Amino acid sequence: MKKLLKLIGIFAGLVVLTVLVVVALTPWMDRWGATAEEIAATYPGDELLPEPASFVNRAITINAPPSAIYPWLVQLDAKKGGWYSYTTLETYLLNCPIVNADQIHEEWQHLNVGDEVHMCPHEPAPPPYLVAQIHPDQAIVLGHQENGKWVDLYQFVIVPQADGTSRLILRTRTMMTGGFWAVIHPGIFVMERGLLYGVKERAEQQMQSASLSPT
Repeated sequence: MKKLLKLIGIFAGLVVLTVLVVVALTPWMDRWGATAEEIAATYPGDELLPEPASFVNRAITINAPPSAIYPWLVQLDAKKGGWYSYTTLETYLLNCPIVNADQIHEEWQHLNVGDEVHMCPHEPAPPPYLVAQIHPDQAIVLGHQENGKWVDLYQFVIVPQADGTSRLILRTRTMMTGGFWAVIHPGIFVMERGLLYGVKERAEQQMQSASLSPT
């Protein structure tokens, strides 16, 4: 009995420690890579959900112009180009065997407002995102609606820089907080960080290949 109580105590202690670590790291996770100016900036889609319960900004610098980044965002979809994140986690942990494309597919370059963007290639799956806005070479805004109102937005924004690089900003505005959403919050951070790096690697590799191609 004492051994069981000890094990329960250790488990409870680990749970409390994990919660404390997640709480402590949440501010860092929720602004990973983003500058204060980017967090304060207004981007396409903000007006669709002006007062979100949760506001997250993550960003990365990509050594490529917006025109080389945007096509990768257009084909985001579990049934198309994938989500460019961690394939092993997608397949075995999330049960979403996604194939992440390593090239631009012309047949996937036709995105329209109202189109569905799938998180998983098969059922059961989270509800697909709807395309809310499209701004060529600038931004794509995805989201979920309830009763005709946006309750969750996924904003991909490309901001060109004076040195020829671009900033890719992934902004989340959502009313979905607490409970289940709090539990999966660290996992979402991991996958979104992988997504940003995935786009960066693909766009930069494409630029490098183009520079090495004979003219």
